[in-house]
Amino acid sequence: MAKEKIEVMYSEEEVNARIRELGAQISADLKGEPVKLVCILKGASFFACELAKRLTVPVYMDFMYVSSYGNGTESSGNVRITKDLDAPIEGENVLIVEDIIDSGHTLHYLSQEFQNRGAAKVMICTLLSKPDRREVDVPVDYVGYVIPDRFVVGYGLDYAQRYRNLPYVGAVEF
Repeated sequence: MAKEKIEVMYSEEEVNARIRELGAQISADLKGEPVKLVCILKGASFFACELAKRLTVPVYMDFMYVSSYGNGTESSGNVRITKDLDAPIEGENVLIVEDIIDSGHTLHYLSQEFQNRGAAKVMICTLLSKPDRREVDVPVDYVGYVIPDRFVVGYGLDYAQRYRNLPYVGAVEF
Protein backbone atom coordinates (compact mmCIF):
# COMPACT_ATOMS: atom_id res chain seq x y z
CA MET A 1 0.00 0.00 0.00
CA ALA A 2 1.11 3.56 -0.68
CA LYS A 3 2.90 5.51 2.05
CA GLU A 4 2.28 8.95 0.55
CA LYS A 5 -0.23 11.37 2.01
CA ILE A 6 -2.12 13.57 -0.45
CA GLU A 7 -3.38 17.06 0.38
CA VAL A 8 -6.21 18.37 -1.83
CA MET A 9 -5.12 21.56 -3.62
CA TYR A 10 -8.05 21.96 -6.05
CA SER A 11 -11.32 20.05 -5.66
CA GLU A 12 -13.08 18.36 -8.55
CA GLU A 13 -15.62 21.19 -8.61
CA GLU A 14 -12.89 23.86 -8.72
CA VAL A 15 -11.05 22.10 -11.54
CA ASN A 16 -14.23 21.66 -13.58
CA ALA A 17 -15.15 25.33 -13.13
CA ARG A 18 -11.68 26.42 -14.25
CA ILE A 19 -11.83 24.18 -17.32
CA ARG A 20 -15.16 25.78 -18.28
CA GLU A 21 -13.49 29.20 -18.06
CA LEU A 22 -10.54 28.06 -20.17
CA GLY A 23 -12.87 26.56 -22.78
CA ALA A 24 -14.79 29.82 -23.06
CA GLN A 25 -11.58 31.86 -23.34
CA ILE A 26 -10.03 29.59 -25.99
CA SER A 27 -13.27 29.50 -28.01
CA ALA A 28 -13.53 33.30 -27.93
CA ASP A 29 -9.88 33.70 -28.98
CA LEU A 30 -10.30 31.30 -31.93
CA LYS A 31 -13.36 33.21 -33.22
CA GLY A 32 -14.95 30.12 -34.78
CA GLU A 33 -11.78 28.78 -36.40
CA PRO A 34 -11.16 25.04 -36.05
CA VAL A 35 -8.42 23.75 -33.78
CA LYS A 36 -6.39 20.55 -33.64
CA LEU A 37 -6.25 19.69 -29.97
CA VAL A 38 -3.08 17.64 -29.32
CA CYS A 39 -3.31 15.75 -26.05
CA ILE A 40 0.00 14.80 -24.45
CA LEU A 41 -0.45 11.30 -23.05
CA LYS A 42 -0.90 9.97 -20.51
CA GLY A 43 -1.36 12.71 -17.96
CA ALA A 44 -3.26 15.27 -20.03
CA SER A 45 -5.95 12.83 -21.17
CA PHE A 46 -8.37 13.70 -18.35
CA PHE A 47 -7.90 17.45 -18.87
CA ALA A 48 -7.97 17.30 -22.69
CA CYS A 49 -11.27 15.40 -22.81
CA GLU A 50 -12.94 17.79 -20.38
CA LEU A 51 -11.55 20.82 -22.23
CA ALA A 52 -12.65 19.51 -25.64
CA LYS A 53 -16.24 19.19 -24.38
CA ARG A 54 -16.23 22.86 -23.45
CA LEU A 55 -14.86 24.28 -26.72
CA THR A 56 -17.46 25.76 -29.05
CA VAL A 57 -15.24 25.78 -32.16
CA PRO A 58 -14.69 22.74 -34.41
CA VAL A 59 -12.25 20.43 -32.58
CA TYR A 60 -10.08 17.71 -34.06
CA MET A 61 -8.12 15.61 -31.62
CA ASP A 62 -4.83 13.81 -31.91
CA PHE A 63 -2.55 12.29 -29.30
CA MET A 64 1.18 12.11 -28.60
CA TYR A 65 3.11 10.23 -26.00
CA VAL A 66 6.05 12.38 -24.99
CA SER A 67 8.11 12.02 -21.86
CA SER A 68 11.01 13.51 -19.99
CA TYR A 69 10.24 11.88 -16.62
CA GLY A 70 10.02 8.08 -16.76
CA ASN A 71 8.95 6.90 -13.31
CA GLY A 72 10.80 9.62 -11.40
CA THR A 73 9.75 12.94 -9.93
CA GLU A 74 12.39 15.05 -11.71
CA SER A 75 12.62 15.85 -15.41
CA SER A 76 15.57 14.24 -17.15
CA GLY A 77 15.63 17.07 -19.70
CA ASN A 78 15.68 14.52 -22.52
CA VAL A 79 12.44 14.59 -24.50
CA ARG A 80 11.33 11.34 -26.15
CA ILE A 81 8.41 10.95 -28.56
CA THR A 82 7.16 7.39 -28.30
CA LYS A 83 3.79 7.95 -30.05
CA ASP A 84 3.64 10.62 -32.73
CA LEU A 85 0.60 12.32 -34.24
CA ASP A 86 -1.59 10.26 -36.54
CA ALA A 87 -2.24 13.11 -38.99
CA PRO A 88 -0.19 16.03 -40.33
CA ILE A 89 -0.69 19.48 -38.78
CA GLU A 90 0.49 21.65 -41.67
CA GLY A 91 -1.66 24.78 -41.94
CA GLU A 92 -3.68 23.99 -38.80
CA ASN A 93 -4.27 25.85 -35.55
CA VAL A 94 -2.74 23.55 -32.94
CA LEU A 95 -3.54 23.63 -29.24
CA ILE A 96 -1.11 21.52 -27.25
CA VAL A 97 -2.87 20.33 -24.10
CA GLU A 98 -0.62 19.35 -21.21
CA ASP A 99 -1.34 18.41 -17.61
CA ILE A 100 1.57 20.32 -16.07
CA ILE A 101 4.50 22.44 -17.18
CA ASP A 102 7.47 22.05 -14.90
CA SER A 103 10.93 22.47 -16.45
CA GLY A 104 9.49 23.51 -19.82
CA HIS A 105 11.68 21.14 -21.85
CA THR A 106 8.82 19.08 -23.30
CA LEU A 107 6.64 22.02 -24.34
CA HIS A 108 9.55 24.00 -25.73
CA TYR A 109 10.52 21.00 -27.84
CA LEU A 110 6.95 20.36 -29.04
CA SER A 111 6.16 23.97 -29.90
CA GLN A 112 9.34 24.15 -32.03
CA GLU A 113 8.58 20.77 -33.61
CA PHE A 114 5.03 21.79 -34.56
CA GLN A 115 6.24 25.08 -36.04
CA ASN A 116 8.77 23.09 -38.07
CA ARG A 117 5.94 20.83 -39.27
CA GLY A 118 4.12 23.89 -40.64
CA ALA A 119 1.34 24.50 -38.13
CA ALA A 120 -0.43 27.81 -38.83
CA LYS A 121 -0.52 28.62 -35.13
CA VAL A 122 0.79 26.79 -32.06
CA MET A 123 -0.81 27.48 -28.70
CA ILE A 124 -0.22 25.83 -25.33
CA CYS A 125 -2.81 25.10 -22.68
CA THR A 126 -1.88 23.52 -19.37
CA LEU A 127 -3.91 22.64 -16.33
CA LEU A 128 -1.00 23.43 -14.00
CA SER A 129 2.15 25.53 -14.28
CA LYS A 130 5.16 25.61 -11.96
CA PRO A 131 7.08 28.71 -13.08
CA ASP A 132 9.57 28.37 -10.20
CA ARG A 133 10.83 25.13 -11.79
CA ARG A 134 11.16 26.49 -15.33
CA GLU A 135 14.53 25.78 -16.95
CA VAL A 136 13.43 26.68 -20.48
CA ASP A 137 11.32 29.72 -21.31
CA VAL A 138 8.13 28.60 -22.99
CA PRO A 139 5.19 30.92 -23.72
CA VAL A 140 1.99 29.42 -22.29
CA ASP A 141 -1.25 30.79 -23.72
CA TYR A 142 -3.72 29.26 -21.27
CA VAL A 143 -3.06 28.21 -17.66
CA GLY A 144 -5.51 26.60 -15.30
CA TYR A 145 -3.53 27.20 -12.12
CA VAL A 146 -0.07 28.48 -11.24
CA ILE A 147 1.20 26.32 -8.41
CA PRO A 148 4.19 26.28 -6.07
CA ASP A 149 7.00 23.76 -6.37
CA ARG A 150 5.16 20.72 -5.02
CA PHE A 151 4.74 17.28 -6.53
CA VAL A 152 1.09 16.92 -7.57
CA VAL A 153 -1.16 14.04 -8.56
CA GLY A 154 -4.74 13.45 -9.59
CA TYR A 155 -6.86 14.50 -12.53
CA GLY A 156 -4.50 12.57 -14.80
CA LEU A 157 -1.23 13.42 -13.03
CA ASP A 158 0.61 10.47 -11.54
CA TYR A 159 3.36 9.33 -9.26
CA ALA A 160 4.92 6.19 -10.75
CA GLN A 161 1.63 5.57 -12.62
CA ARG A 162 -0.52 5.80 -9.48
CA TYR A 163 -3.17 8.37 -8.47
CA ARG A 164 -4.19 9.44 -12.02
CA ASN A 165 -7.80 8.57 -11.24
CA LEU A 166 -8.17 10.97 -8.32
CA PRO A 167 -10.95 13.44 -9.25
CA TYR A 168 -9.02 16.38 -7.77
CA VAL A 169 -5.49 17.81 -7.85
CA GLY A 170 -3.51 17.02 -4.75
CA ALA A 171 0.01 17.59 -3.44
CA VAL A 172 1.95 14.50 -2.40
CA GLU A 173 3.61 14.62 0.99
CA PHE A 174 6.42 12.07 0.94
